[in-house]
Amino acid sequence: METVKPFVKWAGGKGGLIPQLTNFYPLELKNGIIDRYVEPFVGGGAVLIDILQKYDVKEAYAFDINKDLINCYNVIKTDVEELIETLKSIEKNYFELESENRQKYFYDIREEYNSYELGEKLNVKRASEFIFLNRTCFNGLYRVNKNGKFNVPFGKYKNPTICDSKNLRNLSKTLQIVEFKYGDYRKSCEYVNGNTFVYFDPPYRPLSETSGFTSYTKEDFNDENQKELAMYFRELNLKNAKLMLSNSNPKNVNPKDNFFEEIYKDFNINEVTARRNINANSDDRGEISELLITNYKEIEECIQENSILKMQISN
Repeated sequence: METVKPFVKWAGGKGGLIPQLTNFYPLELKNGIIDRYVEPFVGGGAVLIDILQKYDVKEAYAFDINKDLINCYNVIKTDVEELIETLKSIEKNYFELESENRQKYFYDIREEYNSYELGEKLNVKRASEFIFLNRTCFNGLYRVNKNGKFNVPFGKYKNPTICDSKNLRNLSKTLQIVEFKYGDYRKSCEYVNGNTFVYFDPPYRPLSETSGFTSYTKEDFNDENQKELAMYFRELNLKNAKLMLSNSNPKNVNPKDNFFEEIYKDFNINEVTARRNINANSDDRGEISELLITNYKEIEECIQENSILKMQISN
């Protein structure tokens, strides 16, 4: 099967980091001992898709508090042909319009999308609206206001990919072993045992008061939430699962900020280099370091030696 890509653009998506993250996957996943994968904040799903394509995972569970995102995953998994047909119709209507009318079409669909809420059943129409808005809005963001309404403006792309039929079909095949569940990350607990690899990609801690982007849902994710997540990380550590977690590196702006060293005391904290892809100011887009926290040591000696921020803090 050809390489499968995430179906959605997502702030903080890990597609560009996969080559680095792969180096930190636990040996037990690579040699086939681990056959269960859990992702409590699935987001765009780049790591999930990578692991499903590379390793012999027998079962996988993915969670997210964004109900519409989970609806999309389940629609792609079970009703991909109907989704493709609906997206093709939207795509045809969109490309037949001139630029000004395309903008109106975007806002009409956004208004329709915000006019109703997703019910309990799978909704192909809403999944198609979600994908269309994500593919045609500014910077490919998914952002909602405090009322839970999608509020990203029109993106003015000349030729956006709205319906990638081939990738959607391949993605549907890849996702067949995954159970997608709407809910808080804590709901993943019952699916984690000693034969599990868990990857956490939570909303990042902002590097400044203006740089935070955690509005994937109407709920914020503040420092108290980060501390609660660290406690949950410790809880799963007691189950002997292999754990890996990504977050921002506050030392990018304040070398004395030891927030993560304190809440993830006793775990391994490494640094990887990421690219800041979504920022209103193009001058601020570029390479930036991020943290990668694990409850196991790295496999490759060269990673241990070359990691810029390698620490293992103990009492």
